[in-house]
Amino acid sequence: MSSPGPGRAGRLRSARLAVLAVFFLNGVVVASWFVRIPAVQERLSLGEGPLGVALLGSAAGAMAAMPAAGWLIPRFGSRPAVLGSGLALCASLLLPALAPGLPALALALFALGAANGALDVSMNAHGVAVEKGYGRPILSSFHAAFSLGGLAGSALGGLAAAGGVGVPAHFLAVSALALPALALAHLFLLPAGADAGSGGGTAFRWPTRALLGLGAISFCVLLGEGAVADWSAVYLEDALGTGAGFAAAGYAAFSLAMTAGRLAGDRLTRRLGPVALVRSGGALAAAGLGASLALAHPLAALAGFACAGLGFSVVFPIALSAAGHSGAMPSGSAIAAVSTAGYLGFLVGPPAIGFLAELLGLGGALYLVALLSATIALLSRAAGSAGKG
Repeated sequence: MSSPGPGRAGRLRSARLAVLAVFFLNGVVVASWFVRIPAVQERLSLGEGPLGVALLGSAAGAMAAMPAAGWLIPRFGSRPAVLGSGLALCASLLLPALAPGLPALALALFALGAANGALDVSMNAHGVAVEKGYGRPILSSFHAAFSLGGLAGSALGGLAAAGGVGVPAHFLAVSALALPALALAHLFLLPAGADAGSGGGTAFRWPTRALLGLGAISFCVLLGEGAVADWSAVYLEDALGTGAGFAAAGYAAFSLAMTAGRLAGDRLTRRLGPVALVRSGGALAAAGLGASLALAHPLAALAGFACAGLGFSVVFPIALSAAGHSGAMPSGSAIAAVSTAGYLGFLVGPPAIGFLAELLGLGGALYLVALLSATIALLSRAAGSAGKG
């Protein structure tokens, strides 16, 4: 691919920085909600069961919005979709903090989940459009920005909670800072025509034959992510007998390794190729996590969760890049289809682990994540089109 001219290269650099900012802001906003869930639960006097029902509202909203975003982007472009869904996410962050009861909380989380799902698809679609302009892999760096935003949002949320800042005031401050930052980033995105006008189809589109492998990879990797997020601390504390502080280190090891892997992901993709990197990532997660479960020792568990985070780190960005470059359908629709398949895995993973834990124990149930990691390695050929210009 020929190098872009100076003017176009400058626009691409500006657009790349803008997309990085959007991913970072998304991470901050989402993490701000996650760390204040206990405060909302306490204010509304909700048990784990009712809280779980309310949290399903967020999942339902995302599952509804992702295919809809995939239908809209080919018609109007990802630029306006990023702005609209980003503004909606910032505004809807306040709703759970103000909900007076369980039904209102479920509706508030449906709105929050829908806005986040639409932004997830639209910012990834715009990231692929910028990547096409560069002609080399850059999508993993965007996901690294999301991870860093999540770490920042978690840290700031923890400080707010420790300082006695109320949830409404905390969320209002986050929204007040994120809204103008998002509006500023929007000014530097590529024009809507960069990925608009490519046709469309029905709003709800599942992966075509060419995308089935990418959907399966995304399902496996996000199921693994969801399982580690929900069960790593429980495994360390209950199954291995650690204290609560050490138990929290399991997910920290996973998250830090994932962030590091995403920071290096684009360079590794260029050097090794997407197929080899996905295969290696799946194999690392399967071997590392499987060995740690067999050893059943707290330090081995930390290493195993770190291996899973490092192995998973590049898989989903590569799958989205391959979908956007596949040509099987318009880029936004393809990314929406693969994202929806992945998000379905994220939803079913934690309860599936819980069900298996009743039969096999939690250590035995987590072998499902190792098995699906090996499946990712076997399906790696589907990632062959990632990062191409």
